[in-house]
Amino acid sequence: MMKRFFLLTLFLLSFNLSAQHGNYIYKTVAMRAAPGKLSELIELLKADMKDGKAFGGKRAQLMRHSQGDQWDLLMIIPVGLSMEEYYANELIKAREKSNTQDQYYRSDYYNLISWQEEGFYYGPALRLFNNRFGAMDYYHVEMFQALAGKRAELLDQREMENVYLDGIDREPNFIFTKIIGSEVDIFTIGLYRDIKHFAESADIPIEKEDEAAKKAGFESVYTIGTYLRSLLLEHHDTLAVAVRAN
Repeated sequence: MMKRFFLLTLFLLSFNLSAQHGNYIYKTVAMRAAPGKLSELIELLKADMKDGKAFGGKRAQLMRHSQGDQWDLLMIIPVGLSMEEYYANELIKAREKSNTQDQYYRSDYYNLISWQEEGFYYGPALRLFNNRFGAMDYYHVEMFQALAGKRAELLDQREMENVYLDGIDREPNFIFTKIIGSEVDIFTIGLYRDIKHFAESADIPIEKEDEAAKKAGFESVYTIGTYLRSLLLEHHDTLAVAVRAN
């Protein structure tokens, strides 16, 4: 009986961690607002989020930069299990009629932004994505460009870090891996209730952290960061807060 319980626990842990990075496709749009236009841009994006037609009825998530990277806003849009879903005729027409998606250069949208970058990524299971973004309002976003030949190893490192986080009783990060577009190869998002929730890891005993790091495959808790840096060309770190449509 005890053995069956142990095996079930291992299965649930493996399922929970694997669900953080799956085969569901997401579109990302990082935006920097034109000077003095951030509030107006947010309202335009929120209008499209409320309407929902431009996103095929799926719930797009929007976050606002708090400190860190150059972008002001990051929108993450669920697409589906294939790129064909994004390019369905009805969705193309819906995006063309929206305020912010697939816009032409003479549109009001382009008067509100000074920079944007788009990409398509494989990411977490849709239900998990919706549930956790719906419940959490504070995000730690890390964006990575891997060195040549290091992309697969970088993904391994991100998955190892999720094992480590689980070992110290912290929620694992969402992992997104690039299909096409943006210069970012992989980005991860840690989701928290607020800044206090984010900072709770400071209270975890170093002995517990070190034990969890070694079980995850790191030499020690002190080498997690240095190993990560050995794989990277660039790394951008951001704290952000949720922007809700309602």
